[in-house]
Amino acid sequence: MRDVFQQELAEVQERLVDIAGHVVVSIESAVRAFGDSNVQLAEQVIATDPVIDDKAASLDELVINIIARQSPVARDLRIVVSALRISASLERMGDLARHIALLARYRFPMQVVPESLQPTFAEMGRQDIEIAKMLRDLLETQDLTLAERLQTADDRVDELHRDVFSHVLGTEWQGAPHTTVDATLASRYHERFADHAVGIAKKVQYLATGDWVGADDDHAEGTPEPVQPAE
Repeated sequence: MRDVFQQELAEVQERLVDIAGHVVVSIESAVRAFGDSNVQLAEQVIATDPVIDDKAASLDELVINIIARQSPVARDLRIVVSALRISASLERMGDLARHIALLARYRFPMQVVPESLQPTFAEMGRQDIEIAKMLRDLLETQDLTLAERLQTADDRVDELHRDVFSHVLGTEWQGAPHTTVDATLASRYHERFADHAVGIAKKVQYLATGDWVGADDDHAEGTPEPVQPAE
């Protein structure tokens, strides 16, 4: 029975890595769609988001089944419960990539943000893509140096997020109301994407070391619902 349990835990990890891989593809495509005003790519992200949702739901069913049959305790219980939490965060990251793509689709053929903000969003997008890749690798290897690098990248996204708010609230900002809303939403989606990745990384660190480092990211807000952009 113990061998079976270990095989099931390995399957859980493989499925988490698989979902994280889909999230990488989703955020890469969403960032490109946002920056290039590529409506076809945006539609692709939107259409494939249910794949991530379905994979997360399937993994949750597997984990619940494991708990019911194996009655894990101590560290084993923490592992399977953490898998449920990580799956939920990955699903939300997919949703956030979809929200970014929705903005690109809604504003097509125009750019979502004005030229003055495009370099900021380009860097924010690059950081989110790198964060997603590091997270996928972290889930596969449990290399905790990746968690530290991921945190550094998240700090940079937070800094860029603050820059966007400073820009749109500045006295020189002349953007239309809908542009202000779009920029604010897009920045928030990018920032929350990175936050969810950090929450997952902290859970992995806790499972690997036993040290509680704020592994529970419930203090953070859930994935913001997409707001209909202003006309």
